[in-house]
Amino acid sequence: MDSFEKRALILSVGLMMIFVFALMYAVDKRNSDVPDCLPYDAAYTKARIVKLDDDTYQVFCVARMWRFEPESIVIPVGSNVDFFVTSDDVVHGFNIYLKNVNMMAVHGGISKSTVHFDKPGIYKITCHEFCGSGHQNMQAEVVVTEKK
Repeated sequence: MDSFEKRALILSVGLMMIFVFALMYAVDKRNSDVPDCLPYDAAYTKARIVKLDDDTYQVFCVARMWRFEPESIVIPVGSNVDFFVTSDDVVHGFNIYLKNVNMMAVHGGISKSTVHFDKPGIYKITCHEFCGSGHQNMQAEVVVTEKK
């Protein structure tokens, strides 16, 4: 083996190790999470908010050109929310600003992610996949209120 090939091989293995370390760091220290993909069920295509108990909610979100349903989700601070996301037409993105949530809304598929809201405020949901001429207006929000 040529010395140039050995250097290229060592460099390639080193870069792969750095990449694997960066992935492990992101998952461990940055609380990165990979969304779950669930088998398709027509029950997920109806947009709704389900309160399971005082601190646990399920949000069934449907992306449609050019809106998310439900458009406003109101929950108390300290809540854990399971987001189930699907699309009624084309591929959409589902990003909750400041919460490290980034999912794809695909027709015929359901993505799931659990989010803990520990601070009150308004968390914007935006579509990050170009879905047509009204894409820039495709937004929703999670309103986290103080407990009463």
